[in-house]
Formats: sequence, structure tokens, C-alpha cells
Amino acid sequence: MENIEEKYKESLEYLFAQLPMFSRVGAAAYKPGLERTEALDDLFGNPHRKFRSIHVAGTNGKGSTSHLLASVLQANGYKTALYTSPHLVDFRERIRINGQMIPKEKVIDFTERWRASENDINPSFFELTMMMAFDWFAAENVDIAVIEVGMGGRLDSTNIITPLLSVITNISFDHTQFLGDTLAKIASEKAGIIKQEIPVVIGEAVPETEDVFRNKAKEVNAPIIEAYNNSLVSSFDEDPEWGWVIESPILGKFNLPLAGEYQRKNINTALNAIDLLSEAGIELDKDKIKDGIENVVTNTGLMGRWMRVATTPLTICDTGHNEAGLRYNLHQLSLLLEKRKESKLRFVLGFVSDKDVDHILPLFPKDAVYYITQASIPRAMNADELATKCRANGLNVAAVIPDVKTAANKATKDSAPADIIYIGGSTFVVADYLA
Repeated sequence: MENIEEKYKESLEYLFAQLPMFSRVGAAAYKPGLERTEALDDLFGNPHRKFRSIHVAGTNGKGSTSHLLASVLQANGYKTALYTSPHLVDFRERIRINGQMIPKEKVIDFTERWRASENDINPSFFELTMMMAFDWFAAENVDIAVIEVGMGGRLDSTNIITPLLSVITNISFDHTQFLGDTLAKIASEKAGIIKQEIPVVIGEAVPETEDVFRNKAKEVNAPIIEAYNNSLVSSFDEDPEWGWVIESPILGKFNLPLAGEYQRKNINTALNAIDLLSEAGIELDKDKIKDGIENVVTNTGLMGRWMRVATTPLTICDTGHNEAGLRYNLHQLSLLLEKRKESKLRFVLGFVSDKDVDHILPLFPKDAVYYITQASIPRAMNADELATKCRANGLNVAAVIPDVKTAANKATKDSAPADIIYIGGSTFVVADYLA
């Protein structure tokens, strides 16, 4: 056992140290284009051709939507693979079958085969770990894989697949240095996953993006379903326990345990995709669909989405990190405060260094208390620099503590039982907190 742990640790060190990893270092790791992925795919015997797939892109919501679809398929008895990124606590979260993470032995085996292959492909971390996933999915003969795009779509390494169905959740400003500085340009990159005659579900669109999707779908003769014009959610009410109680014309009444307000759009997108899957020959039972939605967290291990980690004081962490995602979260926090008039709102906040915080910080409430922190990755924004920017925006900075858990502990210690603590700003702040 110890030998496996040592070998696994060494494999991870190789993957993290040898290969440029976008989530850690940012732009230096971004390698657009499919040439390296196609070369890797050939090297490992074209595993992506050995299973059916669903492809999910979007600025926000693609993780939640991917997990919902995977859970529904799993509940219906399909051997279901799920590939997502980045991970929060354990690298193996990225690669799952029926909710179970890839075994450490399989990570070791793939890494050893790669290192022994002696080639000049020079992949990124994302490209190689995606191929690890596809290789394992093929070896395990999965029925179907839900594949989340890493960034963009057109040039993302996941775009070698030809899925049964494509899903694009929404478009907002993120990674503009790579994907473009207008919503239309970003939409054009995401629309790159729309394939010849393969149906696509669009979760949300705005006037600048709507025609981009419609034109691309028309160009490749792909049936397009605009979920935002086809509501399969007739009511969406707060569950007093946590989450939402939903009525749907196709499913009736069910509960959604994902408590973020933004899940209203994600569940409608997922339901439109589920409705289409039956046309693609995937048989789904209504009760099992509901079961899959209601058990999405336990089935798939989904973490970090409006996740309640303590009740006294109420402590929530969320991986929302761009303007659109944070607007949703700040609105939901304001609604919570209206109900809990005695509550003080406290933020444990950190960002990555390439985030345009000058546009984001003015959204945050001035009457809250801020604990400024820094995730343990090279790409994290320096806590002192962020604190200076926060003060310049009139935010009350109570402490600057570069270690996330120490910052969260300080916020908890300062809180009254009725207070609310929000931990976020960056996926990696949430990752450090949950680790």
C-alpha cells in the first residue's frame, strides 16, 4: 500500500511539475489547438472513439450541469463517466465513473506508460490528464461520458469528441485574453463544439450571442434547442431545509439540493438536455431522472456550489469567480440578509492575479466585513495587493491573512451565531478551505 502511495505521489509530482497547468500558473500554460491532443489520442489508440459522450461548454454552470446529467444517467443504470476541471481537493475528482474517482493505480499506470512512450508531443497538463480520463473510460467500457470543456470550446482539447449531444450553458466575460473581448467573440469560441447534425442545447443567450449560436447551428445543420425559450421549470421555490422545490411539466415535483439561485437556469438547461437524450436512443425513466437530480451530490461528489459548510454561523462557499457568477451570489446573499436582519455578512475573499477585480469589487456590499486571503497557487493575487484594492473601493477590511483556513477561522471567531460567512472569489480559495 505504501508503495502505491509513494508511486502515486511521484506521478502527481511529475504531472504538476513537468507540465504547465493553467489553473496554477495562468497564461503560460494555455496551449490552444488540437494538434497535440490528436497526437496523444493516436498514441493511446483513439480511446475517445470507444464510448458515447455528451459535451458541455459555457462560462458559468457547466460544472453543475455536467454533474446533473451524469447523475441522471447513473441513476438510470448507465455506466457513466464524468470528466470535469479543475479539482478542488483531490486531483482524481476530475475523472470519475459512477461517482467513483479514478484509482491511484490507474493514475500511476497511465503516467508510466506516457513517460515510457518517448515522443515529442509536449502536451499541457490539461491535455495529458484529459487523455488519462479517456484512456480509463475506454478501458472500463463506459456506456456514456459527460465531458466538460476546459476553456472556450473550438480549440479546447476536449473538442476531439463527436458527442450525442452538445450543451452550451451561457456566455459571460471570463478568460477574455484568450477567448475574445466581446460576448460575440466568446460565444464564437464556445460555439466551436457545435458539430455536424449533432443537436445542441443553449441554456441562455443575450442578443449579442443568440445569432452566433443560431448561425453556427445552421451552418452545420445541427438541431438547436434554446432552453431559455423552452422553460421546463414551472415553479422554483426555496426548500426550507436547503435547496429548491421544483415543478416541471415533464417530471412533476422534485427537490434540487444545489442551493445556488443560479441553479434555476442550470436545471432548465439540464432538463432540456435530458428531454433530448431520449431521441438519441438513451432510455430514461421519469422517477429515476428525479432520483438522479435529487441525489446529484452523493452520486457525483459535486462540491463548492453554494455549499453550506456550517450552520452556526451560516457558512457558505462557492466557486463563482467571474462577474456574472458573483452577481448571482451577491444577490442571493442580500436576500438572505433581508430575512436575517440581525446578521452581519462576512467575506473570506481572494482572487487570481489575472482577474479584473477593478470591475468586480464595486459589486460587493460596503456594510460587510472582509477577511482578505490568498490561495496557495502561484497564480493567486497577493493578499496585501487585494486588500489595498478593497480599501480603495470602500470595503471594510478587518484582516489580511494569506492562509485561507486561518482567514476563515478568524471570520468564524469574530462572528455572532446569527452571522453569515461567505468564502470565495476564486475556485482555489474554496479548494484551500475544503482541503
